[in-house]
Amino acid sequence: MILMKELLVSQDQLIQQLQHPSTTLSEAFETHLEMSFVIRRAVSTLVPPKVANPEGIGAAKNAVRMARIAKFYEKLPKGSAPARAPSGPLGWYQAKYFGKNPSAAPIWHVIFGIMAMGYSMEYYFHLRHHKNNAH
Repeated sequence: MILMKELLVSQDQLIQQLQHPSTTLSEAFETHLEMSFVIRRAVSTLVPPKVANPEGIGAAKNAVRMARIAKFYEKLPKGSAPARAPSGPLGWYQAKYFGKNPSAAPIWHVIFGIMAMGYSMEYYFHLRHHKNNAH
């Protein structure tokens, strides 16, 4: 209950300071934080102790490792990767008919391929028996 009263009082004081024309926003918050123990404690817990520690802000213990990593990334090529040449029959077909200038030729290739496959199966399973004698 006491904490709630202190928060309400400190909020009222902050509002009064902000309404004063000569007070800047940073001054109002600084004095507000100086006045209220609860708010100071709440703000201090927002920052993790390792980050708030002045020793943690200094040079990293593994700076040599970070320097090696930086050198590695400096050596990597910059820009977009060069276009790869198609390899193999499928890559050639894809580059020719699906690449920069696509066409409807693959649809016709599939239609004629199915027809050729169907005729060859029909010939193998039925028509070759009719070659020399009637059925």
